[in-house]
Amino acid sequence: MTRKILICSAWPYGNGSLHLGHIAGLLPADILARYFRLKGDSVLFVSGTDCHGTPIAVRASQEGRHPREVAGHYHREFVQNLTALGFSFDRYAATMDPEHQEQVKAIIVHLYREGWLYPRVQKQVWCDQCKQFLPDRYVEGNCPRCGAAGARGDQCDACGSLLDPGDLGERRCKLCGEPPGEKETQHLFFKLSGLQKEVEQLLAENGRNWRVNAREMTRRYLREGLQDRAISRDIDWGIPVPIAGYEGKRIYVWFEAVLGYLTTSRRWAEERGEPDVWKEFWNREAISYYVHGKDNIPFHTVIFPGLLLAMAEDYNLPNRVISSEFLTIEGKKLSTSKNWAIWIPDFLENYRADALRYFLTVNGPEARDADFSWREFVERNNGELAGAWGNLVNRTGSFIQRYFAGKIPGGANPEGKQLLEEIEAVFSSAGKAIEEGRFKEALKLAFEQIRACNKYFDSQAPWQTIKTDKAACAATIAVCIHAIADLAVLTAPFMPFASETILKALGLEKVFWQAQTIPAGTPFTKPGILFPNLDKEIIDKELAKLGS
Repeated sequence: MTRKILICSAWPYGNGSLHLGHIAGLLPADILARYFRLKGDSVLFVSGTDCHGTPIAVRASQEGRHPREVAGHYHREFVQNLTALGFSFDRYAATMDPEHQEQVKAIIVHLYREGWLYPRVQKQVWCDQCKQFLPDRYVEGNCPRCGAAGARGDQCDACGSLLDPGDLGERRCKLCGEPPGEKETQHLFFKLSGLQKEVEQLLAENGRNWRVNAREMTRRYLREGLQDRAISRDIDWGIPVPIAGYEGKRIYVWFEAVLGYLTTSRRWAEERGEPDVWKEFWNREAISYYVHGKDNIPFHTVIFPGLLLAMAEDYNLPNRVISSEFLTIEGKKLSTSKNWAIWIPDFLENYRADALRYFLTVNGPEARDADFSWREFVERNNGELAGAWGNLVNRTGSFIQRYFAGKIPGGANPEGKQLLEEIEAVFSSAGKAIEEGRFKEALKLAFEQIRACNKYFDSQAPWQTIKTDKAACAATIAVCIHAIADLAVLTAPFMPFASETILKALGLEKVFWQAQTIPAGTPFTKPGILFPNLDKEIIDKELAKLGS
C-alpha cells in the first residue's frame, strides 16, 4: 500500500552562507525523502529560506543594503548549494514569496476572529541611543534560566530555553552596545496556554517516535506550563500584520516561518494543477517527519502543533521529530562570527557532495554532539569511500571490461549466493533503521556488506581463476556485480550521485528498495572514479582557514 509521507526540514536564515552545522541538521530529511521514494511511497518534501528573521535585518543594516536584497542573495545561493548537495525537495520556497505572505495573513485573520489572538500591552526593550524598539535578536545578555552569557532575546542556545528580551540579565543592544531601557507597546499574542492539554496529548501519542532530545525538551516546557507568545513585533522588515490598529508592525518570524510548511505544500499543489492534493499529506492518515537541529525543537513540538490545533482543520500533527544535536568543528563550538566554520560554497568548490553526505551520516550529531575533523574526513574518504566502496566497483568493472567483453557474466557459487542473501536482508533492517531515524546504523549495515563483498572478491581470487577456471571467475564477478547493484540502491539515499552513476552503468534507471535483477549479458560501462583519494596535505591547508 502506497503511503503518504510529508517531510518538512527547517528553514535556514537568509543572512549568510550555509555551513556544515546547517547541513548536519537538514541532511536526514533528504535521506528520508530518497528512501521513501525508493520504497514506492508518495513523498512531499518541503522547505525554504527564512527571509524575515532579525538576523537578515541586522546584516542588511551593517552592509547598508535592504533586507530583501540580502535575503534574496542568500536564497539563491542556498538553492544552488542544496541542489549541488543532492537535496531533492519537491518545493523549496522563501518566506518573502507573495503566496506565502498572503496565506499567512489569511491565517492571522482567521485566528484573530476565532479568539486565538488577543492584544496585550507590554513593556518592550527600547534603545535610547538607536531610537527604536529592539527585536529579540537585537538584544543580548545573560540567560535567566542557566546564567549563560550571550543569550539572545528569543532563545538561549546553551539550555534551549525560549526567552523574551526583557528576561535577559545585563542586557545590551546588539547595534550600539549600550544597555537598553523599556517602553510600553501593544502586540498581538497567541493563546498557546489554552492548548496545554492538547500538546500533552500529542506528546503522549507521538512522543515515543521523537528523538530523545525533542521528547525531553517538550516535557520540560509542558511541566513549566505553556505561555502565550507575541506574534507581532516593532520592526519594519517582515509580513505586515493584517489587523486594524497594528499598522507598522510585522508578524513575528517564529509564527510565520513554521507556517511555511503548510503554505509551501499548498503552493506545490497549485503548481501541479491539483489544488487539493496537498491535503493528502496533511491528514491523519499520512506520516509526517520534521527535521531540524535541537535549537528548533520547541517551535516544532509545541508552537507549530499549537497553531495547527488552533486552526481546527484536523491537520496531522508531527508523527516523527528528527532533531539533531550540535556539530563542533575540530573540537570547538562552531562560530560564524569568528569564522570557526566550514562554509558550504567553499566546500563544494573542492570536494564531492557524496563524501560530505557520507561523513555527516556516519559521524553526524544523531544522538549526541559530534565533531567534524579534517583529518578524520580525509581518512574516511580514502579508507571507506575510495578504498572500500570505490575499489569494489572499480576492480569488478575492470574484470568485466577486460575479460568479459564489457558484458555481465552469469554464474554463482555457494559463498556468493549466501553473500547476496545477506545483502538482500539488509533492505529490511536498514529500511527500518531509516524510518526510525537511525541513519548511522542503516549506512553502517550497507558498508558492512561492502566490506564483506571485498572479502569475498579476495577469497575467490579471480585474478587466478581467470587463468585456470574461467567459469569460476565468471561466477565470482557475477556475484560481485549483483552485489554492487544492490549496494548502490542501499546507499542511494545517502550518496545519490555515486549510486546514480553505478546504476546507470548497469542500465538500471528505475529501481526500488529491493534486490535487483540483472540478466547475464547485460552491457556494463565501467564508471569513472567515484571517490577520488584526498591528499593529506589538504588537512593543514583547511585548518589554516579556520578562525582566519
